[in-house]
Amino acid sequence: MEPSDLSIEREDPSSPDGAMLIGELSAELGERYGDDGGGDFEPEEARTPGSAFLVARLDGRPVACGALRPFGLEAPHAVEIRRMYVRPEMRGQHMSRSILAALEKAARASGYTHVRLETGLRQPEAIRLYISAGYSRIPRYGRCVGNPLSACFEKTLGKD
Repeated sequence: MEPSDLSIEREDPSSPDGAMLIGELSAELGERYGDDGGGDFEPEEARTPGSAFLVARLDGRPVACGALRPFGLEAPHAVEIRRMYVRPEMRGQHMSRSILAALEKAARASGYTHVRLETGLRQPEAIRLYISAGYSRIPRYGRCVGNPLSACFEKTLGKD
């Protein structure tokens, strides 16, 4: 159930709020995995046609984000969810479901029929979220193939 005062809008990932949320996510991932947590996300990925970067705000405060990155010719009907994050103090309040639903809606609006994502085995709460939202485990793909800590998922999008 989405809080009535939650708004989710497209935004540039390099905006102050976007950069802050991505920075917080990178720091958290760095702590969990013992690296810089940055992965290979570049803000430009969320500025290409068919992509998106969404920021959720509660009472005007940024609380969550997520991005869509097209696969292009590799899988023209699929898009990848990237950099999904909810600030720790907002967890347990359905923010992750709200941002995930908004990303799926944006994917459908862009004509995608499948959504894929990668998360890590050290993020069991994310894995539970994706499974409960109808995602199925798939073989590791792309940059994740050789990473034993990666878990990849896919969902076929229905009509809105």
